[in-house]
Amino acid sequence: MKNYKYIGLCLLALSFASCDVNNELDVIQEEAVEQVQLSANGLDFSKYVSIGASFTAGFTDNALFAAAQENSFPNILATKFKAAGGGDFNQPLMNDNIGGFLFGGMLDPNGGFRQRLYFDIAAGAPKPVSAMPTTEATTVLSGPFNNLGVPGAKSFHLLAPGYGNVAGVALGLANPYFARMASSPTATVIGDAMAQQPTFFTLSEIGGNDVLGYALAGGAGVDQSPSAGNPTGNLDPSTYGRTDITNPLVFKNVFEGMVTTLTSGGAKGVIANVPYITSLAHFTTVPYNPIPLIANQAAQINAAYAPYNMGLQQLLDAKNAGQLPAPVMQLLANFDQAEVDKRKITFAAGQNAAVIIDEDLTDLTMINPQLVSMRQTTSDDLLVLTSSSIIGKLADPNNPASANGIGVPLADQWVLTPQEQMAIKTATDAYNTIIEGVAAANPNVAMVDFKGVLQEASMGITFDDYTLTTKLVTGGLISLDGVHLTARGYALMANKILAAMDAEFGSNFTKATGGLAKAANYPTNFSPMLR
Repeated sequence: MKNYKYIGLCLLALSFASCDVNNELDVIQEEAVEQVQLSANGLDFSKYVSIGASFTAGFTDNALFAAAQENSFPNILATKFKAAGGGDFNQPLMNDNIGGFLFGGMLDPNGGFRQRLYFDIAAGAPKPVSAMPTTEATTVLSGPFNNLGVPGAKSFHLLAPGYGNVAGVALGLANPYFARMASSPTATVIGDAMAQQPTFFTLSEIGGNDVLGYALAGGAGVDQSPSAGNPTGNLDPSTYGRTDITNPLVFKNVFEGMVTTLTSGGAKGVIANVPYITSLAHFTTVPYNPIPLIANQAAQINAAYAPYNMGLQQLLDAKNAGQLPAPVMQLLANFDQAEVDKRKITFAAGQNAAVIIDEDLTDLTMINPQLVSMRQTTSDDLLVLTSSSIIGKLADPNNPASANGIGVPLADQWVLTPQEQMAIKTATDAYNTIIEGVAAANPNVAMVDFKGVLQEASMGITFDDYTLTTKLVTGGLISLDGVHLTARGYALMANKILAAMDAEFGSNFTKATGGLAKAANYPTNFSPMLR
């Protein structure tokens, strides 16, 4: 049956003595919106379990908090699955909307789990909420929990007994997010998932943290991947540092094993590939030339660097003239004019590149301690978002020449060089090859292309009436920490998973009435007053 709508029309006569108006308006027909019944096409959502890291948990604005968890993509999916026979979805909710932990009544001793950020309009920058958290890390919740997203977890952590041991949290040996929900001190994430006998699962962003820690630390970690000198790399993740890149061979063993385990009882699920994380706002917001100078400032700085620049050129000239001892000549085998030009420090009026330490440069300090391995950034370098807090500030308050990035070079932790970016990309490509291979070989899993989604979002991705980008603050997709998604971003993520399910399993979430999340129902920011 058709619905009809009557539209009244009011005409205002201007500069007319009279006007004939036809009050018998024609009926304008409005087509009824066709209702499409949801079909799961046999998928069983009675026990949905989500496994992953911070994205799965709903981490946003540099914290995990209750409102963000309610907008996690697994919780959004669960609401859609409910219409197709899905069961309840239990999450280990934080106690508040502040974020962060108390440990024995005190702030987390490791300092790694801070309060959420909000955008301070007056300051024009994100700031942490000024309130004490109320979530106690030592309080173990009663599960089981369907959302097993553990912020900070790398792939191999999901198989590690003791990763949720409360006694290990203060020592940095366990994860407080998993400690709150682990079934026992020796439980594993995958074990707690399988104990629930899942009928459907999502295994998402596995591999992201395996390179993210390295990236956030500006490459100040070890790439444990195979190399020319070590064909297998380091296969023992128990020896890895927090900011190391996981060996793809370790990732392969972990990922393939988890998918095999999860599908062993006939469950179906969705796995996701890994985006190029260096395209996130955390790595693209601070420009490579963040230092504004006027002419006389630049001249003063250039005078201070003149001996350094001259020393580089003199050393190369001595090498080219054969005036150096044989051991020194050997050390300088790859030291050439191109490297000298790369290392010379020059400032000018206007925007200037920052001075950084680059460990890939030839180490000249054994020849001349003054010839530090430093250079200025180029457009190929990525300054991490947190570098904005120190660039230009005095390293020594009593020394006006000690401005970070100018008189004092930025340490490795503040910048990703092209070599470090390549290490991240190489590992990410290796992880994705493994993930794609698993998806192709296992008919019980669908794969969602989050790598492609992020690439599209860098230019602008359409979500209902909105265009989301990866820009910080204004883009709508990436939250204020520059890495994790907004609630609207997680809703888009949920829809991409539903689309992958439709394509692989024949469901119709993308066509069914109310089958997808609506962008307008999910915020891009939270009020600073939210507690």
